[in-house]
Amino acid sequence: MKTVSLVFVLFALAFGMVEARGEEGLGVGVIVGEPTGISIKTWISGTRAVDGAAAWSLSENEAFQFHADYLIHNFTLLKLKESEGRLPVYYGVGARIRLNNGDGANDGNASVGVRIPFGIAYMFARHPIDIFLEVVPILDVAPDTDFDINAAIGARYYFR
Repeated sequence: MKTVSLVFVLFALAFGMVEARGEEGLGVGVIVGEPTGISIKTWISGTRAVDGAAAWSLSENEAFQFHADYLIHNFTLLKLKESEGRLPVYYGVGARIRLNNGDGANDGNASVGVRIPFGIAYMFARHPIDIFLEVVPILDVAPDTDFDINAAIGARYYFR
């Protein structure tokens, strides 16, 4: 029950308290890789966003995971023609909760970690869609300290 409460608080903080949304609106889509599942993102300014996912981690210790990140985007590093779309590079910090299935090292325990995502996204000029690729170092801090790396691609549709 504590894990469910912690997950609820994490997502409430990440998405429920966001007051200002950019012109992109709320993006919902998929993330494929490590982890694989549903991805969401909302913009809180022109360069800042909050994203998250509810997804299966299919690594050696299969688990369901929730994560949320605060992201900062740089739109000037890689420039495209305005008619072709935008190509921001992004980085940030976030948190992850893994609900382990009991067949691995953590034997059914939940683990909590800090995420440091780095990625690139392509935002279409004429369609409310983005495609992204990210690599995320993770430092689990409870119940044990462990280092992990996630990598995934994904796409989201933005509801305006």
